Parts: sequence; structure tokens; C-alpha cells
Amino acid sequence: MSIIFHITRSQQWEEAKQVQSYRGDTLDTEGFIHCSTLPQVVRTSNKFFAGQTGLLLLWIDLEKVEAEVKYEPAAGDFYPHIYGPLNVDAVLKVVEFEAGADGKFELPEALKNLV
Repeated sequence: MSIIFHITRSQQWEEAKQVQSYRGDTLDTEGFIHCSTLPQVVRTSNKFFAGQTGLLLLWIDLEKVEAEVKYEPAAGDFYPHIYGPLNVDAVLKVVEFEAGADGKFELPEALKNLV
């Protein structure tokens, strides 16, 4: 099983569960949903979500995603992008994802043993 991750706001995820489809902030504006591999999660969160609260980390089973997923170059690495709405049944787990007291993000405890 291959897992990718996506950072979202609690409210967006709650809305997605109601309609069984998640679009995120960028599907309509950029054409895809940004995701990360496990080693990319902390870098992504500290770069794009600094100072934000109420975040969740979605664990996505790549094999269950119905839309096309492409790994594309960005910032010297290849990031997974979902080209279409994410079917919520592809999300295996959801964990709260908050920055520490110093404002920096770290991997949640549930992920540290996967590294």
C-alpha cells in the first residue's frame, strides 16, 4: 500500500465528508490537489501553513484514489498531485496537525515510527 498525505483545514474536511468528495483549496484554481510523501510533510507544512491552526493531516491510500495522481517536480523534489476530486473513501486516517510551541511543525507521533 502506498500512502500520500494532504494538509487541510478541519472545516474543509467536514464539508467533504458530507458530499463524499474533497476538492481542497487548489483543485479549481490550479487543476490539482497538492499532496506530499512522508518525507515531504514537515517541509510542506512549515513552508505553506506556518501560523495556521485547525489543520488536519489526511493519510491517503494511493491505490484507492479514483482521480489521476502524477508525481511532478517542484522545489527540487517530486510531489504527488491529484488531478480531480479526492474520493473520501481513499482517506485511511485523519490526524490533528498543529505546530509546536515554537511555531514549527513536526511529524505527528503516529507517523514517527513510519520514518
